[in-house]
Amino acid sequence: MFENKSILITGGTGSFGKKYVETLLKSHNPKKIIIYSRDELKQFEMQQVFNHSCMRYFIGDVRDKARLIRAMRGVDFVIHAAAMKQVPAAEYNPMECVKTNINGAENVIDAALDNDVEKVIALSTDKAANPINLYGATKLASDKIFIAANNIAGGHKTSFAVVRYGNVVGSRGSVVPFFEKLINEGSDHLPITHEDMTRFWITLQQGVDFVLKNFYRMSGGEIFVPKIPSIKITDLATAMAPELTQKIVGIRPGEKLHEVMCPGELCYNTYEFDDHFVISPAIRFFSRENDFSSNALNEVGKPVPEGYEYDSLSNPDFLTVDEIAKFNQQACL
Repeated sequence: MFENKSILITGGTGSFGKKYVETLLKSHNPKKIIIYSRDELKQFEMQQVFNHSCMRYFIGDVRDKARLIRAMRGVDFVIHAAAMKQVPAAEYNPMECVKTNINGAENVIDAALDNDVEKVIALSTDKAANPINLYGATKLASDKIFIAANNIAGGHKTSFAVVRYGNVVGSRGSVVPFFEKLINEGSDHLPITHEDMTRFWITLQQGVDFVLKNFYRMSGGEIFVPKIPSIKITDLATAMAPELTQKIVGIRPGEKLHEVMCPGELCYNTYEFDDHFVISPAIRFFSRENDFSSNALNEVGKPVPEGYEYDSLSNPDFLTVDEIAKFNQQACL
């Protein structure tokens, strides 16, 4: 699919973008990979690592529709990874979060339609399901906008889908590098927001591979959710530093005790496949099929039971302390 094609990644200098580029260059032969982001220093640093002849680096903000339209000329596939992601920062700077995560999503869609991009996948988060914080609320709005874009495409060939997954091991700003920093600084304890807190757990490579595969699966309008394990935050701290004490510091503004990826209220729209779920759109599409029980890879899903919810607490797949240690080690390879 990516042979001699042009791919643009918004927010491409982040953890996901770097791993995605690394994967594409190893196993595919793209015509062009365009990194679209607003931080010139991060782009400069990325260029020192990824200087392949197919690489292009565009300075630009997803808030700037005119720049996006120009950047997407001749582009076949778009991965929308740009977002304001830090939960406390969003709580304290709400309009900045809205401008990037909601207005930016609209701009990406408009630019993709204006350039007849073939497929667009937007990255979402478990915080977008039953959101209690502004970050999650803006990502839910973004998800809805991308799904509805399949209806406004009209005669355009462009299709849009969403990929939603949980915490990425070792991603910038996440808990693993934060704990590592404290350990390396010689701290005598690790701060725990709540002793019962759970999270979904996925490696960066797993996230990248899941997105890649969904370009083949998608018909447009789906929210793809991978089946991944859960962890307890206290078990993570024990796996990383068993000799350190754990200090309860309280839940941060807008933080959940447990995360949800497939809400129970959407059980009637959710299909279970061997290694993932698909949440089909609640709205009716006028220009494409609304049957999402199978896909282009000939995978067949089944409706989930009534009231079924996929959340980090009731998830049947929980990692032990030893499994977390091995999981984290593999994620760093």
